[in-house]
Amino acid sequence: MAIDATEFRKTLGHLASGVTVVTTSLDGMDFGLTVTAFSSLSLNPPLVLICIEKSIKSHDAIRAAGKFAVNLVDESQVELSNRFASRSEDKFSGLELSRGALELPILPGTLGAIECRVTAELPGGDHTIFVGQIEHAETRDGAPLLYFRGAYRTLA
Repeated sequence: MAIDATEFRKTLGHLASGVTVVTTSLDGMDFGLTVTAFSSLSLNPPLVLICIEKSIKSHDAIRAAGKFAVNLVDESQVELSNRFASRSEDKFSGLELSRGALELPILPGTLGAIECRVTAELPGGDHTIFVGQIEHAETRDGAPLLYFRGAYRTLA
């Protein structure tokens, strides 16, 4: 018998996850969403994966653009994470974006950004697993924002 959705969420809530904002750009429009389903995959070649719900606009934009950036959210950026977790149409309003090596939107004040080209798409239930080969990465000092048991957390 399969686990029900409530028990599944409760159980996985006991695993702390780093908070990221995944961004992409398509036809002059920027897209972004808060993502905790992010992981390193391979060192050689350098691969990461993100899991994106199929029903949101950013999913189709990532698929069509064939590239994405993973912005590593700093512990001081709860508001930024909430902004990109919302259904707002204008998530980028008022942000001083920079453009990365792949011309993707890079968010200000994050711990870093990882820019990737999509190398594979795998089925994942109501999500698509996008595998990305890292083409450029940058980091800065700071501490990560974490998500644990349904709330934001920071390192002690």
